[in-house]
Amino acid sequence: MDRRNFLKTAALSAAAFAADGLVPKGMAEMATPTSNAATLARRDYGKTGVKLSIIGFGGIVVMNAEQEHANRIVAEAVERGINYFDVAPGYGNAEEKLGPALEPYRKNVFLACKTGQRKRDDAEKEFKRSLERLRTDHFDLYQLHGIMDTKNDVDVAFGKGGVMELFMEAKKSGQVRFLGFSTHNDECALAALDRFDFDSVLFPMNYCTWFAGNYGHQTMQRGIEKGAARMAIKGLAQQPWPEKDPLRETYKKCWYKPIVDPQEAELALRWTLSQPITAAVTPGEEELFRRAVDIGLRFTPITKDEEARLKAMAEKLKPIFKT
Repeated sequence: MDRRNFLKTAALSAAAFAADGLVPKGMAEMATPTSNAATLARRDYGKTGVKLSIIGFGGIVVMNAEQEHANRIVAEAVERGINYFDVAPGYGNAEEKLGPALEPYRKNVFLACKTGQRKRDDAEKEFKRSLERLRTDHFDLYQLHGIMDTKNDVDVAFGKGGVMELFMEAKKSGQVRFLGFSTHNDECALAALDRFDFDSVLFPMNYCTWFAGNYGHQTMQRGIEKGAARMAIKGLAQQPWPEKDPLRETYKKCWYKPIVDPQEAELALRWTLSQPITAAVTPGEEELFRRAVDIGLRFTPITKDEEARLKAMAEKLKPIFKT
């Protein structure tokens, strides 16, 4: 990215983020917007006072990318109004790519990371490595990654020597601002939310899993009751990959079959964004990332007729998750 475009992007970012209290006083005064391009709307992140873009950047987008290309994608995301970035050590080399790309904007964005470890000692090593790779001294949000089993995930995490000890210490020291978890399991989500006042829960909000799989209803309701922000993933997922589907070679970063039809994608993501959530994180494919941002920029709430259409469509599909 050349210096002129960098300065343009930095100016846009500083002015926009200052309105949300994410940038030091004075920076906004130095920044003069130089573009009238539309940017994504923002919503409250729970009761924290922070506002996040309704589309979040999924770190897998830059996994395996050349660094210069990763830099351009992140700059594009910031310029289009994304201030919420989500990544995890389990996403291949995404942390190594995202760290340098995000470094020029780090003070103005909300960076979420995760740990798949459940024991404190193992998690601490991963935590320090993630900070180093992402070139930051703190995470805005740190999450238990992929809670799927109450006994082995929730009980161990909250037990003696569990990862929650690290979470609490990191928050107290200022290395972490907020705490959350991600899950694909309603039962585990309820168990975690009942154990601790997490700031957010990241889980699939997808029309097919909601209507055909009856998944997500309990997590959504308990999150609302507990005051935890709801963050969505899998908004552009359709169903499990059919055998020998030729699209697998095109969408190698998706373990599910993504929605590729533009009209269905529009309806699906608008449905997700019409639910009581803060943001929807993009899929890992660059093409789908851009599609999600475009839909987010022109977002209008789903209508009853459109929702009825999605419900009928879901009946013909196999959900990737179900309760």
